[in-house]
Amino acid sequence: REFLDRVVTHIAHIEQQRIKLYTGNYSDFEIARAEHLANQQSAYQKQQSEIAHIRDFVNRFKAKATKAKQAQSRIKALERMEKIAPAHVDSPFHFSFFQPRRLTTPILALDKASVGYQQTPLIDNIKLHLAPGDRIGLLGPNGAGKSTLIKLIAGELEPLSGKRREGKDIVIGYFAQHQLEQLRPDESALKHLQRLDPMATEQDCRNFLGGFGFNGDTALEPVAPFSGGEKARLVLALLVYQRPALLLLDEPTNHLDLEMRLALTMALQEYEGALVVVSHDRYFLRNVTDDLWLVADGKAAAFEGDLDDYRQLRLGRETVNASADKSPAVNNGKKLDRQAAAQQRQKLQPLRNQVKKAEQVLDKQNAELAKIELQLADTTLYEAANKEKLKDLLQQQAATKAALEQAEMDWLEASEILENAETAEV
Repeated sequence: REFLDRVVTHIAHIEQQRIKLYTGNYSDFEIARAEHLANQQSAYQKQQSEIAHIRDFVNRFKAKATKAKQAQSRIKALERMEKIAPAHVDSPFHFSFFQPRRLTTPILALDKASVGYQQTPLIDNIKLHLAPGDRIGLLGPNGAGKSTLIKLIAGELEPLSGKRREGKDIVIGYFAQHQLEQLRPDESALKHLQRLDPMATEQDCRNFLGGFGFNGDTALEPVAPFSGGEKARLVLALLVYQRPALLLLDEPTNHLDLEMRLALTMALQEYEGALVVVSHDRYFLRNVTDDLWLVADGKAAAFEGDLDDYRQLRLGRETVNASADKSPAVNNGKKLDRQAAAQQRQKLQPLRNQVKKAEQVLDKQNAELAKIELQLADTTLYEAANKEKLKDLLQQQAATKAALEQAEMDWLEASEILENAETAEV
């Protein structure tokens, strides 16, 4: 998402065998599409009202000689009318994380642990305590050991030294790319879930899998021809079903499209267990993690900064490497400047964290409101049989709008405090 926002100027959106071109980046597209859907639904309802009026006229006057000609004219007008389709929203993913089967404090702990391969440590002296509600994103250059640390936490690797302790009877959900290839190619998504829970009814399994896009015959098809995205969705579905107390996600969004990424992001925001995630998707990291750890130079420790600070750190390191042959005086001056900048960022970091958390709440409320309003665009919702559901959604819409307004106030207040502090530093 952030990548698209930075590099594209148009979005070509394909839906219902049609393609529509939007001007702007992905964020602009989301806003424009929501407006387009709202306008389309309004035009559809207006046209339906006009059609009903014409049909009523025809039915009343087609048998009367004085009005028969007018009635025929109206019928021809109705036949020539270009029909407007109701607003249609492709949102096949709707799932949430269940309450974990068991939560302990800590869920898992690493005490002075080291991890590596063939008795050669890749990361030393790891001290990590994971409790319910912890949300950690792992940062670091490729090859530094992020995936290795995840494997240690998951129990797939034993510590070379130190201790790894996990809470009694906890369930760990571990997602990694290699697990996509461990699915049984000749079996269906339904069969995979039934093997996990033989006592569940077929309908319950189908209902659950439907939230991950495996509807109808798709749930019965063999996994072999599935795309990478479909396999990733199935692995995630199997993890969610097990109600884990600890979720370990190693590049979970690699094969997922943007709609599934958004669904996963929203579900994780309500998750009550502990989360450790590795991802190159900055939008995903910003919205599902509260803390960052840096894995680099054989160490893993809390990173006192945000993703923008980490980006500057990486750029700074690259600049230092590129200019290593320059004069010591120049390098020393730049080093002092970087140190001063780092000290200032560290001083302002608590305020930035407040702004970040306010932004996450704001994004969450915006996403929830968009989800509700897309549901309200479904024309079948306005049928008499769905009266109670419509009433419930309208109440949710009002409550979410109120929460959104409060979130905006909180964000503005936090941003103003940070801005004043930054001005004072200058």
